[in-house]
Amino acid sequence: MMKKVFGKAAVPLSMAVRAGDYVYVSGQVPVVDGKVVEGGIEAQTAAVLDHVTAVLETAGCTMSDVVKTFAILTSASDFKAFNKVYATYFPVEPPARTTVEAGLMAADIMVEIEAIAYRPIG
Repeated sequence: MMKKVFGKAAVPLSMAVRAGDYVYVSGQVPVVDGKVVEGGIEAQTAAVLDHVTAVLETAGCTMSDVVKTFAILTSASDFKAFNKVYATYFPVEPPARTTVEAGLMAADIMVEIEAIAYRPIG
């Protein structure tokens, strides 16, 4: 099995790792230029999914290659607004998904999403 690492982070993790035909994207958060995105759950969800898109591109994948996501929301009350934005990134045949409510590492961060993409090599 081939393993390849993509991207650098300020903490000890890889932004994405390709293992064979799968690409695993680390949890992305709504931080741009070192600052948490303002504007609530919708703005933060869009920022996170833009990050997921960009990381996937570094590994030669697109959002249509995503087969599974794992989303963490800090408040279940944000679920409806989160889904509204999330659906725009996966308008057809969305991936399997798990969504949980939990605390995140920074107080102002409302959402984190990791993704698994499938794109055969070669």
